Amino acid sequence: MKKLLPVIVIFFCLSACTDLNYYLSSATGHLQVVSKRQSIKDLLQKPDTEAELQQKLARINAIRDFASYELRLPENNSYRSYVELDRPYVVWNVVATPEFSLEPLQWCFPIAGCVSYRGYFAQQDAEEFADSLDADRYDTAIVGVPAYSTLNWFDDPVLSTFSNWPVPSIAKLIFHELAHQKLYVPDDTVFNESFATAVEKIGIERWLKRENDLEMSRQLAKQNERQQQFQLLLRQTRRELELLYKLPLPEADMRSSKQAIFASMQQSYQQLKAGWNGYPGYDTWFKKVNNARFASLNAYHRWVPAFRLALEQEEEDLASFYRRAQAIADLPKSERHNLLDRLTAAYQSRTPNTKVATKDESATDDSL
Repeated sequence: MKKLLPVIVIFFCLSACTDLNYYLSSATGHLQVVSKRQSIKDLLQKPDTEAELQQKLARINAIRDFASYELRLPENNSYRSYVELDRPYVVWNVVATPEFSLEPLQWCFPIAGCVSYRGYFAQQDAEEFADSLDADRYDTAIVGVPAYSTLNWFDDPVLSTFSNWPVPSIAKLIFHELAHQKLYVPDDTVFNESFATAVEKIGIERWLKRENDLEMSRQLAKQNERQQQFQLLLRQTRRELELLYKLPLPEADMRSSKQAIFASMQQSYQQLKAGWNGYPGYDTWFKKVNNARFASLNAYHRWVPAFRLALEQEEEDLASFYRRAQAIADLPKSERHNLLDRLTAAYQSRTPNTKVATKDESATDDSL
């Protein structure tokens, strides 16, 4: 808690020129979370801790040790404590874009810098803010967040919002959030999320290899294949939207063409699902498809291939990889993005695209 005072001072110093209520609500929401922390070590030793929770926390402790000692992620007290919450998410992020653009709005905050989302500890507050943007014809998305990183300003806890997940999913989340502590560039959401997602993927592959769990490895491979197909569909749709938004069309024509592209994407998704034996894992994402949905996912995946190639070029050595990522982060923003785009193109050029079903063919997968 020694870092509590500086954070509160920052909130109040900024309140003169920003939304005081928002910052006070954010500070209060965060402090309510961290005030409930219980040491995982103590919970494991208490005889009245439920056996199921003890088992899960023991696995999480092992994952946390692996993150530091095998993945070279920060060794600190983050994810060494536990918080029980009475809601499905700890934070709800609002993402917004103009009606005819895929570029998200930016909001600037202390510590994090400028990011392409605005977070709320109360779902109702997120919905009210999204409604205000909807009224101005922005595309919006509300994304429930099971965990967030304070970038080592606080000891981030394990939360009940994700502690009941399958073990590999918990591992990926912890690796992802610790990656933000390892490297974070203010004012560059896409860099930060792509880097953390790459570390998450690298981490889970190495963790499963060490665990030698063939069934979990098989399930992860299936999940990755579906995700690749999903992302390919999004890339194809994104290109169509980008071309559309460059056209000098009247608003009504632009709007109808936009909806036609989304309708075609929905049809392709249903064909993908048929090839997945009806797997519904992406149904929630498709319930409300708009520009903001694209913006929220693009941040997490855009440059993952670039970081995978960088790791290969560093001969799979994580210490060298982190130094390489830091060197990229130190470049001016335009140079950084250009380099990552080139690395992504180089990686994708030698990786065959996963085929996406069209109206005349169905996506099939004998392994599902």
